[in-house]
Amino acid sequence: MAPSTAYGAIGACALAVAIGVYLLVGPRPVRVPLARRRLGVAPDAGPWAGAATAATGAVERAMRRRGTRIGALELAGVRMRQQDFVFLVGIAAVVAGAVGLLLAGFWLGFLLVIFTPAGAKVWLRVLTSRRQRAFADQLDDSLQLMSSSLRAGHSLPQALASVAREAEAPTSEEFARVINEVRVGRDLTDALDETSARMGSNDFLWVTQAIAINREVGGNLAEVLDGVGHTIRERNQIRRQVKALSAEGKLSAVILMLLPIGITGFLSLANPDYIAKFTQSFIGWALVVIGVVLLVVGGIWLAKTVKIRF
Repeated sequence: MAPSTAYGAIGACALAVAIGVYLLVGPRPVRVPLARRRLGVAPDAGPWAGAATAATGAVERAMRRRGTRIGALELAGVRMRQQDFVFLVGIAAVVAGAVGLLLAGFWLGFLLVIFTPAGAKVWLRVLTSRRQRAFADQLDDSLQLMSSSLRAGHSLPQALASVAREAEAPTSEEFARVINEVRVGRDLTDALDETSARMGSNDFLWVTQAIAINREVGGNLAEVLDGVGHTIRERNQIRRQVKALSAEGKLSAVILMLLPIGITGFLSLANPDYIAKFTQSFIGWALVVIGVVLLVVGGIWLAKTVKIRF
């Protein structure tokens, strides 16, 4: 690698790391007293703050022109502005590309630049699924708390507010959002429907429908919530049993997927000449491609087999 290329990669990596560290651990916006607020007067910003603000502002303008909206941040519970997250992912891609360029050359850096945004997307999906599972697991306790509040003489908004105060995250966050939306004039049924769609919970959709029907025809909502809660508890029990019974199949699928990769890695270290023959002829490369395709097809097949949906 040429010295100029190495110096450029090191410089880009250092600049990206500096700006990223400032965005992550730098000073946060503070509430300015009313007496100090003046129209058209902005406090002086340091060089790093100015660079970070200009960069995130450019990203925000580009996203606004393209109409991009990252709803995954909200679903994953990441408390970060959209433009900040996009900018940090870009910085991570630059850093990963620079490290790959220094370690192994252009192709590794190129692959790391491509895989970094994909890794961020997978990370958001993992956080989203984890948050949705936590919400589903906490729903039973939330319904018991709501029915107890209703029996104590509280209204439905007060029962929802008690869940927002006393439940754990993410249930408390979602119910607090419902309460805030109702306070600014949104219909309660619409707010609950959006929550069930956002969390991907069919169980909470039943709760929303039960509340909507009760608001139209009347009746004892506490008893209705108890019945729905009993049904949800039975479904959760069956879901846990199925999860325990399918654990062996999932472990077998993971082992079968990792076995070819592990054998290939072991042979590459123990007998490199044996593996090298696959890269010395067209037939060898064809066998490698066929093996990878079959491995991917088998992985998809195993994933569909061991994944049970309710």
